[in-house]
Amino acid sequence: MKNNLPIFIALLLALIQMPVYADMTLEIVTQGAQLTPIAILPFAGDGVGSHQLSAVIAADLKRSGLFDPLNTGGVSPAPADVEGVNWDAWQAQHANFVVVGNIQEEPATHHIKLNFRLVELPNRMAHLNLSFDGSADQYRMVAHHAADAILENITGYKGMFSSRIAYITQHGSAHSLKVADSDGFNEQSMLNTNEPILSPKWSPDGQRMAYVTFELNRPMVVVQTLATGVRHVVARYKGSNSAPAWTPDGRHLAVVLTKDGHSQIYRVSIDGSQAPERLLSSGGIDTEPYFSPDGQTLYFTSDRDGGPQIYRIALSDLRGSPERLTFGSNYAVSPRLSPDGKQLAYIQRDGGAFHVMLMDLATKQTQPMTDTQLDESPTFAPNGKYLLYSTQDGGRGVLAIVSTDGRIRQKLKTQTGDVYEPVWGPLQ
Repeated sequence: MKNNLPIFIALLLALIQMPVYADMTLEIVTQGAQLTPIAILPFAGDGVGSHQLSAVIAADLKRSGLFDPLNTGGVSPAPADVEGVNWDAWQAQHANFVVVGNIQEEPATHHIKLNFRLVELPNRMAHLNLSFDGSADQYRMVAHHAADAILENITGYKGMFSSRIAYITQHGSAHSLKVADSDGFNEQSMLNTNEPILSPKWSPDGQRMAYVTFELNRPMVVVQTLATGVRHVVARYKGSNSAPAWTPDGRHLAVVLTKDGHSQIYRVSIDGSQAPERLLSSGGIDTEPYFSPDGQTLYFTSDRDGGPQIYRIALSDLRGSPERLTFGSNYAVSPRLSPDGKQLAYIQRDGGAFHVMLMDLATKQTQPMTDTQLDESPTFAPNGKYLLYSTQDGGRGVLAIVSTDGRIRQKLKTQTGDVYEPVWGPLQ
């Protein structure tokens, strides 16, 4: 299926490769976007390299697909404030914005403080005068917070750089559940096993992860605390235990169980102390629950009308009739809500291809978002402006990102193995 997005008169194709993971590269293609030139000057100060923090901010803004960070490698010494900036030089390079500042270190506490200003050219208007601090070994997160502030000030919408992502990797029979910063750095393994791992889901506070594991040769839903690694089982009933989804308050999970026959959706406590509460009842398969951000509505996939389609129902009226949302195909699965609850992302089959679709829930209008063919597991960025999903490239599972306006496309490729089931976490 061809993407039905408008054809832009001005078409800018910018293809770059940036290192992301140790064995992964990021390709960015931008169509029809006017890139904003910005100079992220090296920050004055000792210790944690000023070029390191400025490079992280520049890389963040680059991968947003909206900015063109200018080369600042020749700036020496690094100016500590606006008085030390060669404004004429940056104006000659057509910079729209300049970021300038300094880094203060506290050796006793191993903390750093980044002070910076965002200045617009040519009028040299100050937009931001902010400070962010954190531990020296987490300097990348300090830079991510600064990049979020810059993005929000210039574009008007919140950033997503200080968030984290989770995903599953597979190399032969080895499966790993991994967590990393949104740019792929600081990757950590939460679980390594020779059995499959499925359906990772962040808790609303970003402190825990629910997922399905087959470690005991049967599926069970587990919740793991990221900081401590402590795990506990929340669903290990007869038959299948699958598809966990957090309630917005973080107190319960919806899970799919077959203990009573067909796949049905239940609500369980996150400590597994309460008996499962069945939410829906149908003669078919109900699966893939997802709660609206306000906690008032349950979205799910069901074959109650034949093939799998996406439905929703008010939690206050669970005995009522669910509303069917998808009609454009005989196969629609994997519902995911945008953070503001206004858009629905899902997977639709068209012929032999599977595409990420986006629905405006107010108008029910839909549009295909991807030009890849075997898409799975869409997940929104915390600002709602990007979708992360898994797809196939060269016979291997890779991650990909598309902006919700369709203009920015990114693909994250590993050298070996497969990556799949991504999920985007909240801002840190």
